[in-house]
Amino acid sequence: MNTKYIDLINQTYYFPQEEFRLGDNGLEFHGVDLMGLVEKYGAPLKFTYLPKISENINLAKKWFADAIEKNNYKGTYNYCYCTKSSHFKHVLNEALKNDIHIETSSAFDIDIVERLKKTGKVSDKTYVICNGFKRDRYIDNIARLINNGHENCIPIIDNYEEIELLSDSIDNHFNVGIRIASEEEPKFEFYTSRLGIGYKNIIPFYEEQIKNNERVDLKMLHFFINTGIRDTAYYWNELVKCLKVYVRLKKICPSLDSLNIGGGFPIKNSLAFEYDYQYMIDEILNQINITCAEADVPVPHIFTEFGSFTVGESGGAIYEILYQKQQNDREKWNMINSSFITTLPDTWAISKRFIMLAVNRWNDEYERVLLGGLTCDSDDYYNSEQNMAAIYLPKFRKEKPLYIGFFNTGAYQETIGGFGGLQHCLIPSPKHILIDRDKNNNLTYQLFSEQQTSEQLLNILGYEH
Repeated sequence: MNTKYIDLINQTYYFPQEEFRLGDNGLEFHGVDLMGLVEKYGAPLKFTYLPKISENINLAKKWFADAIEKNNYKGTYNYCYCTKSSHFKHVLNEALKNDIHIETSSAFDIDIVERLKKTGKVSDKTYVICNGFKRDRYIDNIARLINNGHENCIPIIDNYEEIELLSDSIDNHFNVGIRIASEEEPKFEFYTSRLGIGYKNIIPFYEEQIKNNERVDLKMLHFFINTGIRDTAYYWNELVKCLKVYVRLKKICPSLDSLNIGGGFPIKNSLAFEYDYQYMIDEILNQINITCAEADVPVPHIFTEFGSFTVGESGGAIYEILYQKQQNDREKWNMINSSFITTLPDTWAISKRFIMLAVNRWNDEYERVLLGGLTCDSDDYYNSEQNMAAIYLPKFRKEKPLYIGFFNTGAYQETIGGFGGLQHCLIPSPKHILIDRDKNNNLTYQLFSEQQTSEQLLNILGYEH
């Protein structure tokens, strides 16, 4: 009878997979011995496997290059990294190795761009696409960047007052984009995104505020929907509506030459994950070709702003199962030595699911469990996998420590969780390890941050004296 954890995985998924395989010491992720990582640094811990960032960037570039060739597409492709996914220096340094551009969403992003310019990671040729609602500090920082010679900084207009605010602060000519306020899926509580300007209002807005403004040129139309780039009737319908606006604008606005289709590429959230990236890109370019040909206008240069796709699949977290609580006849709670709310906040906030696997003891029998965090909060739990209504792990044995890993957690979790700040119930942030490969393709390890200390938390709370 197949009762071992390894049997369950083999029966449920195709395994091993490109990034996961079983080694002599347990589970390996991109060749990283995870138990070796635990033995060296302890658990809980978080890690970032930096080479995956460059790998995904270059995958997307290749997919777009192939689609451009296949569709005889006359525009160019520009890959932008959405910095809000992870602002960390090690992430930006890795991403910027690959001749990419940057998308920002708030004032302090511009400070990061300026630091990167000083170190030569970003040049004046780098596009800086500035999204988001622009308060005074953001306006001032954008203006400073442009006034200092960064002409490839393109603020994306989000509301009707931003043109005037930018004009008051920028000394000379500048380019802008306009964000389309897309209509949301019917499941949303509202019909239209709060971001950008409505479809019907874009042409009047251009004619009133940009067309006769000698200091401003419209360069880009920006399109993004919350559900991301998916092969659904909703996505294709919204894209067609966007393209109709683009061709109408292009006929009256010669400077318009770029279409930003935003982010939204999904990342692997299950060992059963399937998504045809190449098909989606091919079809997007095909739809643009068709619409522009029918309207007799040149196709736009394409920009994307991939955030989760860039950095998400580089991250992981490892916890130890501390204890098992049998709360009734059916439910067993495995308690991790950290908190889901604080270290993987999307599991609590939006019920997001990541790939979860046992790190060790794959040859032991398995059982169905629930996973609970350490905080005194009933919502601090994780109860099912993306494609299964349950969690199965090797049976808990007090004398045989069990470690579990959550994978592809590299986007948003640190910033949403408040890295380096207060944590719910004062559960400390775990240590974080950076994993890279040297010129000989050997793995290297660097301790980026230690686990939070009591002194750090007390200082934040005002108990420093």
